Amino acid sequence: MASEKSPPCPGCGAPPFNNEEDAAAALMSCPDCGWHYRMEPEDRIAYLADKGSFVEFSANLRSLNPIDLSGYEEKLSQAEAKARMKDAVITGSCTIEGKPLILGLMSFKFMGGSMGSVVGEKVSRALLKGAEERIPVLIYTTSGGARMQEGIFSLMQMAKTASAAGELDKAGVPFFIVLCDPTTGGVTASFAMLADVIMAEPGALIGFAGPRVIEGTIRQSLPEGFQRAEFQLEKGFVDLIAARKDQRRIISSLIDLHSPHGGKP
Repeated sequence: MASEKSPPCPGCGAPPFNNEEDAAAALMSCPDCGWHYRMEPEDRIAYLADKGSFVEFSANLRSLNPIDLSGYEEKLSQAEAKARMKDAVITGSCTIEGKPLILGLMSFKFMGGSMGSVVGEKVSRALLKGAEERIPVLIYTTSGGARMQEGIFSLMQMAKTASAAGELDKAGVPFFIVLCDPTTGGVTASFAMLADVIMAEPGALIGFAGPRVIEGTIRQSLPEGFQRAEFQLEKGFVDLIAARKDQRRIISSLIDLHSPHGGKP
């Protein structure tokens, strides 16, 4: 959560939250302009899931060092201490307004939300669990892309998670995504764009390569707001923009609408 040392709002320059209680009450969104600060999985669970309903699974998976990269184990230990997570995603089951849901939540604090072997495995398990148990799946993404410290093993996770999303689709089970700031690289290029409904938080950066890389490649200036959620909505890459205060209601409605009865008893 934000604290009294937080910088002014990037959206409007308003003073930061006075304390963690104020930040939690505002769902880490600026009360003046609605700017959405980055948020950690445990805080999302608090506002999204029915109280006490979240049960984590695949909790003990930890990344190894598949290509024997020097210093990688130390970086993993530092990331674990910083993010208070074993890797960059938490997965579990919960209910929203009494409706069962498989939930995945990524954290940018853990090595930039990079997708290595463990992230790919946990996301795939969540999708396959949803297919097997016929429970809708919702994943909140935030990532800088594939974790290059694991070499080809990280790139393989793109195909692995996409395949698992395909199995969920074959089973006819709903898959929802919320794209958070930022969602880029291999995550965008795989499971994050394969959901039945793709939502985004306001102002989220969404793309594959970053704007500076694209400008350097095409040698042209990009339009204002390029790759932000609002731009992606206009271009059809995103179905809707969902502010945090509305997400629980929207997701509950989507579960109903995608049920066999179309939300009718």
